[in-house]
Amino acid sequence: MKTERKELLDSLRGLYSKGYTYLVKIYAIDYVKTLNAIYVVRNLEEMKEEALEVELDPADAWVPSVMRIYKAADWYEREMQEMFAIVIRDRDAERLLLEKWNGTAAPLRKNFAWSEPYEKMG
Repeated sequence: MKTERKELLDSLRGLYSKGYTYLVKIYAIDYVKTLNAIYVVRNLEEMKEEALEVELDPADAWVPSVMRIYKAADWYEREMQEMFAIVIRDRDAERLLLEKWNGTAAPLRKNFAWSEPYEKMG
């Protein structure tokens, strides 16, 4: 189900209150014209899943952190930030995967220049 960035936290809180207390995964998809962040949550008692999708402008790609609702979001948010350059607001996280990376490009974005990381890593 699609949701707006400004409604993401309220939507996830609503799902949490309905028993969707397990965060399965957060991932991103680069569609070139948009970046989409997808949040998959599960209700373990009813064995149901819901997915929330937020469409982002690649030039203004940010989402609020959902760590206050789902503690398991930590590494997923770090991965999204490092690999897709989607800024996660309301948190200060260390690098997880690319600690020696000096570049600003995002390796999993479709416009990534493949020769660049080899020149900048040290």
